[in-house]
This record gives sequence, structure tokens and C-alpha cells, in this order.
Amino acid sequence: MRRAAGAACLGLALAVAAVAFDSSSLYLPAVALIVLAAGAAAWVRLAALGAGVTRVPGPHTVAEGAPYPLRLEVKAGVLPPPGGELTDPLLEEPVRMGATASRRVSVDIRFERRGRRVLEPGTLVIRDPLGLAVREVRATANLEELLILPRVEPLLSPGDGGTGADGSSGSPDSGGSRAQLRGRLQGSAAELDLDGLRPYREGTPASRIHWPVVARSGEMVERRLTADADSAPLVVLDATSPPSEQALDMAVRAAASLCVHLAHRGGCSLLLPGDRRPVPLASDLAAWPALHVRLALVSAAGTRPPMARTRRAGSVFWVSARPDAPRELARAAFGGGWVVSPASGTAGRAEFTVAGCSGARIGRAGRGVGTPAGRAA
Repeated sequence: MRRAAGAACLGLALAVAAVAFDSSSLYLPAVALIVLAAGAAAWVRLAALGAGVTRVPGPHTVAEGAPYPLRLEVKAGVLPPPGGELTDPLLEEPVRMGATASRRVSVDIRFERRGRRVLEPGTLVIRDPLGLAVREVRATANLEELLILPRVEPLLSPGDGGTGADGSSGSPDSGGSRAQLRGRLQGSAAELDLDGLRPYREGTPASRIHWPVVARSGEMVERRLTADADSAPLVVLDATSPPSEQALDMAVRAAASLCVHLAHRGGCSLLLPGDRRPVPLASDLAAWPALHVRLALVSAAGTRPPMARTRRAGSVFWVSARPDAPRELARAAFGGGWVVSPASGTAGRAEFTVAGCSGARIGRAGRGVGTPAGRAA
């Protein structure tokens, strides 16, 4: 209101000058300035009285790059606002408001970085066309938190998408290369062999129930599996001293994508920074929502995941923002070890790419990801 007060003071000064110098020509601008300042201040004050901004609650989580619906509703005051704008931390630029403007704002926002975001309330700025009077109405809503989840991307062979992981042009037989890649990765996920049926045990996942027998006999039975839990592929996320936050984000996306890919093909386990034991992920993805949230909150760590005592019959995927891997990886992965990294050091020998990272195989010859649990060539 300082400008309105200044305009009113200027009008009073002109009125005093008109009386002092007996100049009738100064009365008109003096009265105009006083009326204009008082009218602008009164209009803005009444427009702000009872006005408010409300953000319609949206989802608490959203994947990177996915649209987040931002819905804002403006409540008018005693009088419609003469002008102004609506600002929000999620808006790239303010939305102009006026007496005839819409009182609802709908915008889809996209976040390109994972992690927790605090959504601060928006602000409605009401001002007259001349800018003499300005009032801000801040939303009364509490601070909201939004969790940005790492996006899941498909696995590609080096020839897919026109350019391979090593920078070479894609092969014309990209369909064949994709089939070979699928066969290699399916082999690492095929760790479970059926060994007949047995009566249903309480707590068994629905994916293990043999529904054809249940439909024929009406008795609940489940598949009996011969493989041990350590024969499933293991995805290890290393967040030790990443070269940049972008590199760590790429590694997290690659780990998330590998988990979903391997889970769809039989199941896997995920070892996160700070954990001593991996978390199993079955084909029904029941444990995925909780793991997805934990992946979104991964930060740079000071120590590597423990691998000295790890022995796996299946393959081990070491996912890191750096191209190096521990020496114990080759010994721990009976089914073959893989280094998945965004660094260029693995690009020349990459057999697949995912989320901008290249996957290169290391360890014992003949026991790579193409061998089902290292049992059959």
C-alpha cells in the first residue's frame, strides 16, 4: 500500500499548493490522485478479504518424468480482484489473474530427479492495474511432501535404438539381438525348477498356487520348488563416492529397471546400501513398492555393500556409478558377475544397456548370465 499512500500524499500536496497559490488548475489532479489512491487501496483490500488459494491434493508418489497433476483453486474475496497473479513453487511462471479470469488452474508438472520434494503453498498476489496497492494472500495449507520415484526403463542390446553401448551403429538384425539378450537374462532368472505339487501352506504367495489343479479338484495345492533362494539373481547397488549426482541417479534407475526385468522372469533379490541381507523380489512384485521407495531415497554412501561372505548360485549384477567392482564379485557370483555402470569404461564390452548404463560380464568363463543358475549351457 506504499504507492497508494504516496499517491494520496501527492494529491494532498497539490491541494495545499492550490490553496496556497490560489490556483484552481491544481484542484483537479489533486482530487484525482486522492480518489484514485483511495479507490485502489479499498478495491484491493476488499478483494483480498476472504480470498484464498487451495492446492487439490495429488498423489504422494510419482515416477521421474511422469506427469504430476497440479490443481489450484482460487477463492475470491468480497470483490473480484482488479488484477494480479498466482504463484506456486511448481509453476514455471506466474499465472495472471483478473476479474474475469478462471479461478482454477490445472497444470501437469514433470520432475526429472528422484528424491523427496517439499511442496510449499502458493501465493495469490492481488494488485490494481496501476500497481498502487498490492496484497499477498498465502495459502494456508500445510507443507506437503512428494516422493519422486526412479523410473523403470527397458533393457536394450547394444544394437537397439540405432546406437549401441559402445557407440557403434545398430545391427540390422536388431530383433535377433534382442532375442539373444532376452535369452541371456532369462537364463539368470530361471532359478526355480518345479518338483511336483504339495498341499497348500498358509502364507504361500498366490503365484505359487497351482490354479488348474485347484479348479479341477477344489483342493488348494502349491508348486514345490527345488532351488534355493541364493540361486536367484542378485542386484547390488553401490552408492560409494559417485562422481556426480547424475551418475548416481542413472545407477539407481538401472538397478530399479534390472529388478523389475528379472522379477518378471522368475524373481531376484536386491541389496541396497547399508543393508546386510538382500531383499527378495518375487514375480508378483509384492515387495516392489517398498523397494521402489527405498531406491528413491538412496544417497551417496561411504562404504561398499558387503560381498566377502556372499555366495550366490545365480548371477550377481553389480550396479554402481563407477566402473570398478570389488574383487570378491567374481568369486561370489557362481552364475556369473556383471558390472552395470554409466561410465564409459564398460561401454566397449557391454552386452546390454539400461537407463543409460552399460552392462559388462566378468568372472568365470562359461558361467555368465546366459547359463540358468550355472547348471546348463
